[in-house]
Amino acid sequence: MIDRLNEKITFQKNAISSDEFGNRIQDWEDYFTCWCYVDTRPKNESGDVVIKDERSITFEVRFCSALQAITSTEYRVKFHDELYGIESVDMMNWSRKSIKILCGRWRP
Repeated sequence: MIDRLNEKITFQKNAISSDEFGNRIQDWEDYFTCWCYVDTRPKNESGDVVIKDERSITFEVRFCSALQAITSTEYRVKFHDELYGIESVDMMNWSRKSIKILCGRWRP
């Protein structure tokens, strides 16, 4: 499996801070960077018409304790300078060997 981990990704965590006036500001900070295997899925199409202009992408990473807390609401993925929202996290039957993260394009 190690030889498949040839792409670098960064997980970003949602961080809430306050400005000098007390207004809450949502920001993203880098949380963890690692190597992964990437699998993309084509756009959903019907004939010559694109139904949904979104590309699904799956990242497979080696299991580590830092990624055990990854959720779809507090984290996102940065890959090749593009942002992806996490749709689901698969711990691979809790085998503690790998984690699959299904993502879609980031929509703020």
